[in-house]
Amino acid sequence: MNQYKKVAFYTLGCKLNFSETSTISRTFEDGGYAKVDFNETPDVYVINTCSVTENADKKCKQLVRKALDINPNAFVTIIGCYAQLKPEEIAAIPGVDLVLGANEKFNILDHLEQLTKNEATIVKNESIKTTTSFVPAFSLGDRTRSFLKVQDGCDYFCSFCTIPLARGKSRNASIADTIQEAKKIADSPVKEVVLTGVNIGDFGQGGDENFFELIKELDNIEGIDRFRISSIEPNLLSNEIIEFCLTQSKRFVPHFHIPLQSGSDLLLKAMRRKYTTDLYRERIETIINCRPDACIGVDVIVGFPGETDELFMETVNFLKDLPISYLHVFTYSERANTTAVKLGDPVPMSVRKERSRQLHILSDKKKRQFYEEQIGTRRTLLVEQEENEGWHEGFTENYVKVKLPIEADRQNTFINVQLTEIDRDGSMLCAILD
Repeated sequence: MNQYKKVAFYTLGCKLNFSETSTISRTFEDGGYAKVDFNETPDVYVINTCSVTENADKKCKQLVRKALDINPNAFVTIIGCYAQLKPEEIAAIPGVDLVLGANEKFNILDHLEQLTKNEATIVKNESIKTTTSFVPAFSLGDRTRSFLKVQDGCDYFCSFCTIPLARGKSRNASIADTIQEAKKIADSPVKEVVLTGVNIGDFGQGGDENFFELIKELDNIEGIDRFRISSIEPNLLSNEIIEFCLTQSKRFVPHFHIPLQSGSDLLLKAMRRKYTTDLYRERIETIINCRPDACIGVDVIVGFPGETDELFMETVNFLKDLPISYLHVFTYSERANTTAVKLGDPVPMSVRKERSRQLHILSDKKKRQFYEEQIGTRRTLLVEQEENEGWHEGFTENYVKVKLPIEADRQNTFINVQLTEIDRDGSMLCAILD
């Protein structure tokens, strides 16, 4: 037992990484470690990495340096997608002691028991082809919200993406086993669960079980008030899923996040996406027809190889015409072992940054318009936390960020509000109705 050892965690990247870090941290606590903040001079650092963009790689290196500034004798372990894709690159970072790939990260304590800090970095990294098992995970610690991992890996191999190389084939537990994980969350104070994975709509991979059957079963769980779907491919977001979530469900909220990546069918084909802009538009229209107040988030990539000014404007005009609520804008970065880097015709980085700037402005306008449409409506607000300026904040069921003056300890409670105006910081103000 290591009851006198302290461990700190840092997570880069997606909600899936956060769910896995939280699960791994609980194994440390069960093993006798005390979980502490990054700056509290821990004996062990665990950095869970992302490798979607080049910046995520650079952030990992910065964190290692920061960790060793805090405690030069700390044992530094790197896990996650970057660790699977480029273990030797990480091993070359001064001060890294252990690098664990996708197959090894959930057994991290087995490795730590045998190791002490030394000059040689130890790398445990198997081929991603050997990663076939599904390890369930969910986050705890935030009283209000939990990220529940329902799926891992991806079979799509989009031309810009390294995730299949980092996480392996699409896989999941059974619906029955997933429900048991969700019931563990239901026994906690958590009020809202976000379903997460790499490609959650592929749950079941065409077998006897599927994502629609899963969400119908989750909808019956007592003790969880809200479910959100984190991100789902448009070709896998069927009309029956949309209609169930928006017109029949007791717990799924009117909020979808649907990757687009490009509004040009030519670029979608080059990206190896499995839909057209016509299908995407149809999905958005179905959502709005069911619930005009639904919140719809969109992922977009700018600067993909071959994206001319004309093709970029196809994306801009396509997005302008859609009743969406906000954008997540990603600047394309070349990733090793992807087919996109072989396409040629790269977009200059200065152009990529300018296009990103334009889409961020469009996102701000879309969000402002969506918020303005919500003024005067009555909503249920899940209060999350206290801000430094003395405000509570939280989100409505349709993902409007709301703040209200602190009058009592309302954290992790639902209150009925009427949305009144948009504050200077972009969040919504409200009147309390109960």
